[in-house]
Amino acid sequence: MWWGVLSLLFWFPLQAAFLTNHMETVMVEEGQKLTLNCITSVTKNASLQWLAPSGFTIFFNEHPALKNSKYQLLHRSATQLSITVPNVTLQDEGVYKCLHYSNSVSTKQVRVIVLATPFKPTVDAVVIRKQNGEKHVILKCSTERSKPPPQITWLLGNAVELYGGLHHDFEIDGKKCNTTSTLVVHTYGKNSTADCIIRHRGLQGRKLIASFHFEDLVADQETASASDVPEKSSLSSQDLQQPMSTAVTMIENSSRPEIDEKKEQAIQDSDLTTETSAQYTGLALRKSGILLLMLVSFLIFILFIIVQLFIMKLRKAHVIWKRENEILEHTLEGYRSRSTNDETSSQEKNSKTSHSKRCMSYITRLYSDAKTKRKENARHSKLEGEHTHIPESIV
Repeated sequence: MWWGVLSLLFWFPLQAAFLTNHMETVMVEEGQKLTLNCITSVTKNASLQWLAPSGFTIFFNEHPALKNSKYQLLHRSATQLSITVPNVTLQDEGVYKCLHYSNSVSTKQVRVIVLATPFKPTVDAVVIRKQNGEKHVILKCSTERSKPPPQITWLLGNAVELYGGLHHDFEIDGKKCNTTSTLVVHTYGKNSTADCIIRHRGLQGRKLIASFHFEDLVADQETASASDVPEKSSLSSQDLQQPMSTAVTMIENSSRPEIDEKKEQAIQDSDLTTETSAQYTGLALRKSGILLLMLVSFLIFILFIIVQLFIMKLRKAHVIWKRENEILEHTLEGYRSRSTNDETSSQEKNSKTSHSKRCMSYITRLYSDAKTKRKENARHSKLEGEHTHIPESIV
């Protein structure tokens, strides 16, 4: 039986030649349960097989192809093979295929889309003052880690809903993104409110709302001193606990319906947005410059420490080398003095030995001379006695 199963498992590289019946699309939220159903009407000699987006077999009939797999068998019958994924992640996204083996092979494809719902948004305010005395408020609404990117709108006083400038910053994997929407407000009242509304497919019709009340901003401006430098308000939508007000002042004056004035206002808005983006760019460059300077200073400090440690180690090695040289010099001087003493004593011994030898040779020579003289005297005396005796005999 297993040989038949294994032989069929090797068929999936040929799935491009299989007849594709239809494609389904299933959307599931990240962390939820995914269910995949494969149902057929053929009941005789039919086998069903689920393939992962990577092309590997998940289940062949009721037999799992992988051990310790995150896929679980939900239901198996002659006409149905259902599997589940308990905790769906973004890596589970892709096209799943169900192969139906009978007289012919047919394929059912299911495209799984994993949705990542955005986090609760936050609203920050930035006050921009120009040299001519004009001031504007830039509202910034941010949300993180959503897939696909969300839709962000602004609701002013429960009456007007409009779009702001959107910016998407995708993460390294290119799936989740952080989204920011900015809105420029020219005029506002003390009771004005602005709501940031987040819409996303993963919310299933629900909305994420963050409210901003201008009342606290007006109070801060009354106590703050006038300055040409942009000031960031410390207000945030998470810190606001007051109920949302329904009153809001209109940004534009309704008594000017002329087309030229609308064009002029649109030009001013675009200039203001350009100026705001330039200021944001300048702040970002300034922060990056400060970070770069801090990094360079830290590297120089580390290099200085390394050089100091190297110098200390070099000094220590020099002291050890100098001490060893002094010990070696003392040892050599001891050897030299000892060898000098040995040479002096040997010379004295040699001089005494030569002197004694000369004395002995002199004494030996005197003794031999005396002995020679004694022999000569004895011989001479003998000759004289013989000479005296011969004439007497003759006579």
